[in-house]
Amino acid sequence: MSGDGGRVLELTRQDARRLAVRAQVLTAQRPDGVMDAVERLTFLQHDPIAAVAPSADLVLFSRLGSAYDPRELEDLVAQQRIVEVQGRLMPAHDVRLLTAEMAAWPGGPDAPAWQQANARWLDDNRGCRDDILELLRSDGPLTAAELPDTCVRPWRSSGWNNRKNVTMLLGLLVEAGEVAAAGRRGREKLWDLAERVYPPDEPVPLDEARRIRDARRLRSLGILREKAQATRVEPLHAGGAGVVARVEGVRGTWRVDPELLDATSEPRTALVAPLDRLLFDRKRVAELFEFDYVLEMYKPAAQRRWGYYALPVLHGDRLVGKLDATADRRAGRLLVHAVHEDGDWTPDVRAAVDAEIADLAAWLELDLVRETADR
Repeated sequence: MSGDGGRVLELTRQDARRLAVRAQVLTAQRPDGVMDAVERLTFLQHDPIAAVAPSADLVLFSRLGSAYDPRELEDLVAQQRIVEVQGRLMPAHDVRLLTAEMAAWPGGPDAPAWQQANARWLDDNRGCRDDILELLRSDGPLTAAELPDTCVRPWRSSGWNNRKNVTMLLGLLVEAGEVAAAGRRGREKLWDLAERVYPPDEPVPLDEARRIRDARRLRSLGILREKAQATRVEPLHAGGAGVVARVEGVRGTWRVDPELLDATSEPRTALVAPLDRLLFDRKRVAELFEFDYVLEMYKPAAQRRWGYYALPVLHGDRLVGKLDATADRRAGRLLVHAVHEDGDWTPDVRAAVDAEIADLAAWLELDLVRETADR
């Protein structure tokens, strides 16, 4: 690893991978509990699919091991120390980095066309918006099913969200900072006025907030492509944060967090959730880790190579395989359908991965059952 002052850093792929793994707290130096983990990761992606366990819980298991109790996260959400914003579970005090952007929604004439179209749809249905806000003010928190659909212009999409007027309207009101997720009643999400969910912190001015978010994103991920395609919620780049770097054998330039460059850490083995932030940018995964992976749950069974919800396997700074497993909670079993090895594993790697699978079963409080010995 080399570079100083205004020079471009020159990194090997191993340098880059180690930065990414260290930043994502996937070394032997584990976080100090749930809140520390979420602070360092900046957020957890909420996803209801629980073929093994809910995504947010799997991410925390990867960092904290079987000592992690999902009730700790539930308690932090119930206490509103962690809040859900656009599918992200984040520390409540970080909402102040988003509120100026919410107030400016949809972002003026320079906003993307799709966002301006959403704003027009919301304005066309301002009567429904007012009805929902009034009912939440008097009776909230409420589920989407308990809110009135008085939209005069239905939502139209490619088909997935057709006739989900209230759901789509609530999502836009979250973006505009008027409504917030307020926990759950069973499996149903509750909604309330944002002012009753988010802390009453003074918003950080928009440009400053974006700089802080760019720096935190880079700190939590270690290395990001300098240029990346636009995404709807969380960017794939670091803005102007960090320093410029090139990675040997990889095209383009990157941004790295200089404070992570000289740190050292002890490697370990971990099972990684499919929606883990380590994997969020599939191009980054392919270029830095040289790892072939896609979440296959939306593919027909016959077209899957690794399984419905395969968990990538991290060993040190390499992604070395995939675990195809399912939690059968009724039968009290963690079914291991297959362990797919990328390349030839040594006995030590197999032993380390087997220990992680056993730890996963112990954390889930399920009996470990291997359906096949094939690897």
